[in-house]
Amino acid sequence: MAKRILVVDDDTMNLKMAEFILKNGDYEIEKAESGVACLQLLWDKEYDLVLLDIEMPGKNGIETLEEIRNIKKLENLPVVFLTAAADADTVTAASRLGVKDYIKKPFMPQELLERVEAVLGEV
Repeated sequence: MAKRILVVDDDTMNLKMAEFILKNGDYEIEKAESGVACLQLLWDKEYDLVLLDIEMPGKNGIETLEEIRNIKKLENLPVVFLTAAADADTVTAASRLGVKDYIKKPFMPQELLERVEAVLGEV
């Protein structure tokens, strides 16, 4: 059975690129364009991994991850940050919230697949 991945990014091109790359890895992909949309999907469905953009309008990635960790059934859900740049405060907050990895944008197809496979292999 294919692993289910939720990709969250406010940039439509990043969503399309991640979906295209990950579908080649035989993953089932769903997309959300905001932290709020991400949380709504997580209430309704189960995922094996969330790829979460940090810089988003409204609820950013850190705020979204804080809410994810406060939901009992999601407290151990693997989350990987997608980021163009992460400052020290963001890295500290993400580590405290149990982020599994960072993937720098723009991401290379092979790197995205390898990091996703590595995180899913831990689960």
